[in-house]
Amino acid sequence: MAVLWAAAAQAQQQAPTQTTVIQAENVRFDYAQVLRVTPVYQTLKASSVEEQCEEAKGDSKLSRALGAVKEALGREEKQDKPAATPDCKPVTVEREFRRPIAYDVDYTYKGAKYRSRLADDPGNRLRIRVSVTPVVQPPRSR
Repeated sequence: MAVLWAAAAQAQQQAPTQTTVIQAENVRFDYAQVLRVTPVYQTLKASSVEEQCEEAKGDSKLSRALGAVKEALGREEKQDKPAATPDCKPVTVEREFRRPIAYDVDYTYKGAKYRSRLADDPGNRLRIRVSVTPVVQPPRSR
């Protein structure tokens, strides 16, 4: 048995050794130049009930402004005016809100242009992941 093991060990030493190294990934990181960033918006609609009051007749903005000026200059004597009760009613008011939810980013790397949708605005440089994988041709039929 020892003789067989010694012969196998001697044969392995004489055979050329082939070592295949398998890398986890052919990946590196680099920076691309950002050309344009376009925000993508989401439109939200909200409605609420607000009280809307109409002004009393005869009480316009101009007359109130003139009254305030006269009172400030002291030329109008204070008179007891009956307080006008405004006519108020509830009204449904709808509003739209826009908020950015993503960004379409156009960038260039090694002369080629690319577009990606990102969650954040990258600024003027974008860190990218560069991966190289060989193309394996299918075996040829004979």
